[in-house]
Amino acid sequence: MNDTARSAYLDASIATASPARLLVMLCDRLVLDVRRGLEAEVAGDPAGANRHLLHAQDIVLELRASLRPDDFEGGHALDGVYEFLHAELVRANVSKDAARADGCLALAEQLRDTWREAAMQAAVS
Repeated sequence: MNDTARSAYLDASIATASPARLLVMLCDRLVLDVRRGLEAEVAGDPAGANRHLLHAQDIVLELRASLRPDDFEGGHALDGVYEFLHAELVRANVSKDAARADGCLALAEQLRDTWREAAMQAAVS
């Protein structure tokens, strides 16, 4: 598939996705970016690590911006998790700390899995 076709497919996928599916897609990308940042850091590629971890930070900021913590029980706690993850991503990036990036990856994977499960439950109800 060429880049134009891939881009058109992704645009269509995003345009037709439910809000829950969009959230899962965003979390999937967060995990991918943190994993790539960690792999780049371990491989001795600080520029690559920086690029991926910056994108991960942007995703977490978007998750926080779209969150309405007063709208559901646990909303403020989730905002705190997002705030912590963003701060840890910044620290991992600035200090080039692979162990910290690995911790961010574990948290991002937990968030992704939780949102995926919630989206599946919402789809069947």
